[in-house]
Parts: sequence; C-alpha cells; structure tokens
Amino acid sequence: MTPTQVWKLFLILIVISGMNSNIFADTTDDPCGGPSALLNIVDRPTIGDSACVVPVKKAVLEFGYQYQKLSHAAGHQQNFPETEFRLGIPAHNELVILLPNYIHQSMIQRSGFSAATIGIKHEIGYTKNLVATVESLFTLPNGSAAFGNKGLGAALNGIASYTVNSVLNLTFMLGGSTETTSSADGGQRFTSINPDIVLTYSLNPKVDLYGETYGQSKTGPGAGSGFNFDGGIIYLLYPALTVDLEFGQRISGDLGGFDHYIGTGMAIEF
Repeated sequence: MTPTQVWKLFLILIVISGMNSNIFADTTDDPCGGPSALLNIVDRPTIGDSACVVPVKKAVLEFGYQYQKLSHAAGHQQNFPETEFRLGIPAHNELVILLPNYIHQSMIQRSGFSAATIGIKHEIGYTKNLVATVESLFTLPNGSAAFGNKGLGAALNGIASYTVNSVLNLTFMLGGSTETTSSADGGQRFTSINPDIVLTYSLNPKVDLYGETYGQSKTGPGAGSGFNFDGGIIYLLYPALTVDLEFGQRISGDLGGFDHYIGTGMAIEF
C-alpha cells in the first residue's frame, strides 16, 4: 500500500463520512452508550482502537506510562505521557491526535521523541451487538532522529466490536500501513498488514479485564512478522474517568523492540 493509495482511501472515507451512515438500525440502542460508556469508548491501554467513537461535542484525553525490557539489548526503556486527544465531530466521526511521546532508555540513543499522528475515525453503523468502524491515521515526518519518522506514514484500519453476551466482547481490527524508520535507522519505507483481536470480560459495570494478541506482517524493512500479547484491567473510577494497569509480552519477531513491559494510565472525558 503506497502513500498515494492511502490518500485515495482517506478521501473516500471523507465522502462516506458526510452521509447518514447509521445503516444498520436507527432504532437499536447504541452499544457504545449507557452509564459505563467510557469503558466502551476508551482506546487505551490496548493496541487496537475502540470501535466506538467519541460522542459529538465531547472529548476524551488519554495518557499513560510504560516501562519496557528491551529485546535487542540488555537495557530498559520508559515511554510517557502517551497522550491521545479524541474529539467527537458531526456525522459519526472522531478527530484523533496522538502527541509525540518522550522516550528514555538505558542505552544509546538515550532519549528523544516519537512522531505525532493525526487521523479520523468514522462509525459506519451498529446493531444491538455489533459496531463497525473505519479509521485512517497519518504519522507525520517528525520526532527526534532516533525515535521519530523520516517520512510520512499512513494506516487504514477496519474495526468491528461484537458483544457475545452480557459479560464478553470481541473486538477485531485489521489494517494496512506504510511507514518509514527513523532518520538514524536510514529512513527506509516498509508496508505491513496488521491484525489485532481483543477479548474483554466485564467483571462488573465498572471493571473490564482484557487480553489482546496483535501483530504485523513486517516489523521493518527486510524484516519478518512479529506478534505480541498484552492484557490488563480498566477501572471506571468515575463516569468520566478510567484508570488502567497493563502488561505485555513478546510472542515472536521483534514488534516494538521489547521482551515485556508494564504500564499504567488514565482517560478523562469532558
């Protein structure tokens, strides 16, 4: 998938977004709503994004911290504040802005910033048990020489969330991406197909437990596939505030450059 192809797909998405796209059933209760809605809407701490969009005229601010044991060296890395700003806009859309992340590690290169990302998520529609969404994301050619992106990156994802019963939910995300490595790594471009599946168990209306497996068909130029697992807990402390705890483990390949990690964070709706 080339950048030109992704731009064309993005323009198609914009056209679709201007239509009345709740094509499933207007009279069906929205599975993204209710008193625990923020648990459905929040993106973090999973790698896969939620199929639910932020309601129009509402916003969600998410941030967190990660401590990683690196796989390619005897060292560790810290990432924060993992800031994501999401704004609900008309026609079942959501504006997404991921700010640069500060990275500090115990080896050279010791510190720097990742690239910023902007995008839009569009809810195609929903039924009582299913929510279908598409999103396009653009990673800007910025960040520090060691941890940023030399060129423009783009991704197009399809997301489907299926409520199995009153306590179980399955979310699937499948996407394609094109991106470059950092300037320090040569800035080479590579493309990848990126599957993701999340199983969520609602312990009660305020607590969700989840497990996730995700991967990429390529983890870098000339590199093979990589797959990781993560899991954790999300707690709805207040109707507009969640806190979370997560852990992750490498399964195969070198996706993300870590053996394992722990992290924590929160999300605020306003």
